[in-house]
Amino acid sequence: MKIFIVHTALAALSLLPFRLLAQSDNTVAEPKNGDHLYLDVHHLGPGKVTASAVAEAHAKDLAVQRKYGVHFLKYWVDETGGDVYCLSSSADTQSIRRTHAEAHGLLPDQIYPVTEGKESATNGEKNFYLDIHDFGTQKVTPRDVAAAHQKDLAVEGKYGVNFINYWVNGGMVVCLSQAPDSSAVINTHKEAHGLIPQHIMQVKPGEK
Repeated sequence: MKIFIVHTALAALSLLPFRLLAQSDNTVAEPKNGDHLYLDVHHLGPGKVTASAVAEAHAKDLAVQRKYGVHFLKYWVDETGGDVYCLSSSADTQSIRRTHAEAHGLLPDQIYPVTEGKESATNGEKNFYLDIHDFGTQKVTPRDVAAAHQKDLAVEGKYGVNFINYWVNGGMVVCLSQAPDSSAVINTHKEAHGLIPQHIMQVKPGEK
């Protein structure tokens, strides 16, 4: 597994003349019952995370989540970097922290409210990647990202990539994909719209 750190001016945001057309397949999924989507991140350190250990911790979250009105949906483990990314729906961030605290005591370092795109199916490719675009103070909207995502989908087959979904938090975008390697993901983004991620990591997806 490799983590690539790519430095880019990100003034390439100005390359986004993207405006979402009124197409149903660009709609944004929203949680039900007034809850919100959150992506929480645990930075545990290189060599301190295994997929099996995270699966055990996740099972403990599931046993407690109803008490706090949280619904953990998915998670991804970067064993090399020692990071865990959890996607959940909840009324607020404190409910997520309380669930983690009671379940196993491993509190997240960050919790981001996010908006997600429409999910695509996985394929037979076994390599999963999360890539992160950090735009800093420059804000991107779900509509901007949906348009850029459509450009990724138009190019992905050329590089053997399968973009599954993405999550938007103001100046940050996280993309989930399957690919033969991390370079294929970067090359797809580069050709599609020029917005190269600063971080890309191979991850193991967890089960609900």
